[in-house]
Amino acid sequence: MDILQKRLWSFMFLQGILIGNLVDSSALPSTANPVPVMTLVGSQVVLPCSWKHSQKEMAESGCHIQWMSPPYTVFEQLGEDKWQAAEYEGRVEVPLEKLNSGDCSLIIKDVQIGDTGRYESFIVVDGVRSQKSRVFIQSVKLSVTDHKSRKDLYPGDDLVLELYTPHSFAVVFQSRDSSEWVNLWKRGDENNERMEKHHQLEQLTIKNLQYSDEGIYKVLDEDDLSVSTMQLYITEKSPSSRIQEKQEQILTDAAATSSCSALLLSVLLSCYQILLLH
Repeated sequence: MDILQKRLWSFMFLQGILIGNLVDSSALPSTANPVPVMTLVGSQVVLPCSWKHSQKEMAESGCHIQWMSPPYTVFEQLGEDKWQAAEYEGRVEVPLEKLNSGDCSLIIKDVQIGDTGRYESFIVVDGVRSQKSRVFIQSVKLSVTDHKSRKDLYPGDDLVLELYTPHSFAVVFQSRDSSEWVNLWKRGDENNERMEKHHQLEQLTIKNLQYSDEGIYKVLDEDDLSVSTMQLYITEKSPSSRIQEKQEQILTDAAATSSCSALLLSVLLSCYQILLLH
């Protein structure tokens, strides 16, 4: 069963249980401008909605809310009964306590590039002849963009690459001297000497950078959509920075030597005191 068939089946099933015969009592107003909402991949976003700004009779409807990304239903809720589309499974909700007080805003967690689009909210109310009517409330235009960044590191450093979301599937690389993209990592790959995926955080560490690692790193989701784009520059350390590092190393070694000497002296003094007592 493909995605379209699943959507149609699930939607028909929900309608049959929750609302029976549904009649649109209000079409989308031609003057309704969608509220613009912008966010980044992997974040949480709130699509605003308030049913109390609509007709007064809605207050007696039992707070039956429906969110659509036309022509598909994204989320629907009537009391404790709720339904969500497969693509949004576990990522969307309208808190019941807020819904009952008039706030029908849709929360989308772990937002993906594919969530970009227009969303419309409706409330379902009692109509004539025991039919239900769907009344338009709010239109929202959601724009989701990927992360863009730049890093400057030195040879021998480690690059910590943010993956941002569990939906990140692969990392590809384009070196400064090439136009080709190379697959560096895919989710499920084993860690190795140069590349390590954090066991809890959505981070990938590339160790011991070399000049050949300079270039563009892209994190992609399962649909090959960009989650992030990072430009890496490998720069040679200046003579002054190398001198400073050397001085810091000398001081560190001296401190360690001094600490060992102090410990040895303390041990000798303790032994001397023991001999005097005997």
